[in-house]
Amino acid sequence: MRPSTLRALNRAAELTRQNRLTEAMLIAEPVILVADDIEGEEIRRWLLGHVADFTGENHENPKELP
Repeated sequence: MRPSTLRALNRAAELTRQNRLTEAMLIAEPVILVADDIEGEEIRRWLLGHVADFTGENHENPKELP
């Protein structure tokens, strides 16, 4: 995953924890939309592994994304 994509995802997680979902989406959506198939899969795995970054909760078995 490109460093700029990872920074955007981390920032989106931070904003989400602050209840600033609209801003989080404005940051994350563009990098997700331009990702190729390989990076898209990396993003998907990162999101599954970082649920707590967005919710502040600890989930031992995150659900699969469709």
